[in-house]
Amino acid sequence: MSHVEDELTSQPECWTRVAAEAAEHGRALPAPGERVAIVGCGTSYFMAQSAAALREGAGQGETDAFAASEFPRGRAYDRVIALTRSGTTTEVLDLLGGLKGATRTTAVTADPATPVMSAADDVVVLDYADERSVVQTRFATTALTLLRAHLGLHTDAVVADARTALAGPLPEGLVDCTQFTFLGRGWTVGLANEAGLKMREASLSWTEAYPAMEYRHGPISVTTRGTATWALDQAPDGLAEQVRGTGALWVQGTLDPLAELVRAQRLAVAVAASRGLDPDQPRHLTRSVILTP
Repeated sequence: MSHVEDELTSQPECWTRVAAEAAEHGRALPAPGERVAIVGCGTSYFMAQSAAALREGAGQGETDAFAASEFPRGRAYDRVIALTRSGTTTEVLDLLGGLKGATRTTAVTADPATPVMSAADDVVVLDYADERSVVQTRFATTALTLLRAHLGLHTDAVVADARTALAGPLPEGLVDCTQFTFLGRGWTVGLANEAGLKMREASLSWTEAYPAMEYRHGPISVTTRGTATWALDQAPDGLAEQVRGTGALWVQGTLDPLAELVRAQRLAVAVAASRGLDPDQPRHLTRSVILTP
């Protein structure tokens, strides 16, 4: 079993633990009414997108998400939250350093022996969700579950759905597809982006991700036999029929969207195996992007 496969199967336990501990981290996380930005790189950026949409949708305050390198330095926030598994990513550390003394910052990380511990004002360490694989799975979803629980949006049903996602078979014919498109709505657009990234990283697949209503506005033109279009959330009326009409395989998520992401992680590993690839050794990637001056 690869590291990534072992790590993705541990997600129900990680989510249960972080949800139980969420109240302990309350002072490090945004209070209602704060103007907040959530930042990250790669997978962490996509989790930031989902978390920002959830918080703003819950009426907790204006919340934006940025890739750390694209943070608008002239914009004022009450708090900036940085999601960083490694605690060493250059763009995140540079941003936190620039905000020191001006904006309250929180880092959510997996490794307490890294520079981010002193770079941020507050730190939440999820060391039990750290990973040996370069490809992120459980740290990202555990960090999102922390923020979801902080908002009162996590339930035991989410964990139950994750166990179902791990136990059930993948849809027939899905592994044999050559193109994969993931769709989301609202907070699940970030999850769709992450599902696409997992497929690219682990299996070198042609993948795309879109807001579900945008799929008809051009992207569906490349959909054909050999395409799998997977809606992680409820699809717009008529879209499933339109996709099936192209000859593509339609997959409608029925579990909590975060559990659907777990199924997509499993797909990435399965496609990698079918192509003789090692998902723990993604091409051209390292655990952390550390840039030298």
